[in-house]
Amino acid sequence: MIYLQLFWSFFQIGLFSIGGGYAAMPLIQNQVVDLHPWLTMTQFADIMTIAEMTPGPIAINSATFVGIQVAGFPGAVVATVGCVFPSCVIVMTLAYVYYRFRGLNLVQGILAGIRPAVIALIASAGISLLILAIYGQRTLPENLLGFDGMAVVIFLAALFVLRKWKCSPLWVMAGSGAAGVLLYWLQGRLL
Repeated sequence: MIYLQLFWSFFQIGLFSIGGGYAAMPLIQNQVVDLHPWLTMTQFADIMTIAEMTPGPIAINSATFVGIQVAGFPGAVVATVGCVFPSCVIVMTLAYVYYRFRGLNLVQGILAGIRPAVIALIASAGISLLILAIYGQRTLPENLLGFDGMAVVIFLAALFVLRKWKCSPLWVMAGSGAAGVLLYWLQGRLL
């Protein structure tokens, strides 16, 4: 039964994750944290961090990790296949339709209509992760001043470095991780 749940959950993620991994984050969160309490929100945030740092798409890395956590190696295979299968069918179908009808205004209109929805999904995922990083919970608290100052400083420094020097995001993530380890270690030593 767990294999069927894993397959179906990640089949839905694969089916509706138009726009890539960032757009799929709210869908993954809904499936693995809300509907099926396979992971806590903190574990979900850790998965997103690890999935972003490892090679491969976020949704597939998440499927593999969740599958292993829930049902071992067979669960990882089932969840990963469930995530990839709809994409393969959709891409093959869309490629056929696009090459056959790409000159039609209807096709161009559909593509133009999908773009804002994808941007909204990506923004939703980014805001959710930012709130979790700064406040340590999924939603904004009533007291907006109860944030983690260290997390805000690291976030603003990373944003500044990205905008000012156009550094590689990988180096910024590595630097942010190192700064987090150092700053939180120092904070723990001082308290």
